[in-house]
Amino acid sequence: MSKMALQFAIGIVLVLGLSWLSSLLWGGKPETLPEDKTWVYRPEMTVEQFGSENGLSLQALKAVFGLKSPRDAGQTVSSFALSKEQVFDQAAKAQAIEAEHGSKNWFKIRLKFALWLAFLGTIFVLMRRGRITAGSRKWLYVGSLAAFGVALGSDPSPMGTVKDAVVLLGAKGVIFPPRLIAFGVFMLLVILANKFICGWGCQVGTLQDAIFRLNRDRRDRAGRFGQFKIPFAVTNTVRIVFFAGLTAAAFLWALDIVEPVDPFRAFKPQTLGIVGGVFLGGVLLMSLFVYRPWCHLFCPFGLVGWLAEKISLTKVRVDYDKCIGCEACSKACPSTVMDAILKQDRVAPDCFACGTCIETCPTKAISWSAGKRAAPPAGKFGGSPGTEAPTAPPPAPDQAAHQTRRDAAE
Repeated sequence: MSKMALQFAIGIVLVLGLSWLSSLLWGGKPETLPEDKTWVYRPEMTVEQFGSENGLSLQALKAVFGLKSPRDAGQTVSSFALSKEQVFDQAAKAQAIEAEHGSKNWFKIRLKFALWLAFLGTIFVLMRRGRITAGSRKWLYVGSLAAFGVALGSDPSPMGTVKDAVVLLGAKGVIFPPRLIAFGVFMLLVILANKFICGWGCQVGTLQDAIFRLNRDRRDRAGRFGQFKIPFAVTNTVRIVFFAGLTAAAFLWALDIVEPVDPFRAFKPQTLGIVGGVFLGGVLLMSLFVYRPWCHLFCPFGLVGWLAEKISLTKVRVDYDKCIGCEACSKACPSTVMDAILKQDRVAPDCFACGTCIETCPTKAISWSAGKRAAPPAGKFGGSPGTEAPTAPPPAPDQAAHQTRRDAAE
């Protein structure tokens, strides 16, 4: 326990410290919505004067007045078929879009997406070949966390494409097109390969997963000091209620309820307040004992991605001709999802494609592949009275000796 606590503390200090240095190197403007302002308007003023006195660029003025050429900026604001209220409304929207655009580091964003596609492509191949092991899994999470979180910061993120879009639409009535494109890319990845972007690319997701693995045995099949699987009915209910609250606050009061407790601020720690720091500490501490608490309980993209996950082309599948019904995969799974996939008796929770089930299966009955999931044969898992699930065949002598030595070492 003391060793795990030390690893946890050192890990958090490194993440926060290195992220602080990284964010200073990248610089950038704060990612906040512009405050409501009092607009200067006189019927006789030109469009150019309106822009100058209200801090609007020519591009924003084009959006407000529908200018077709720079010469149109010399016309009076009253010459356009817009009421004063309409001008104010369009100006507020244009200002919000301009502020969003100005807060982004576009070089970093392009670099991050390129690295995401390369990294996730590599993970996809490893998953297909069943090459992700207990040892490599931890280092892959650490590598993803270091690249996409510590080095490249909190933005963009899968969560931000949903949360920020809802808040901007509710508060300002506009949609930021680049964010819509990013959301489309993330959703396409979900449809192609389950919640791959969440499982292996999300900064906060991999941070939680790396912490969770600190409290696992060497074979990554069970918790050392008690790990709990909260029922999906509970976690998803909380997540739906939280998403509803986020939406209501944005549209009714123009508030972002996630912003004070946003865990992605771990990668820009100088923006963490007291409330945010306490909440982040609670989520990370909870991650030692519960698998991905932020993802299951709060994440807006987690909820939307879970819905899209139902039509994913590539997913965890079970070959029941090879399956011996030992349920080792569901026991080793960090959450309740593998039990639902294995037995097909309820709605499957989020699957983050960690590959633990594939590595654990003694008969290689589980794969990461395309196709529809098959239903288990009747009575496969003790469904019929007096029927017992088959047991695994005894290992060969050399395998048994090797396993005994591993167990003794652990």
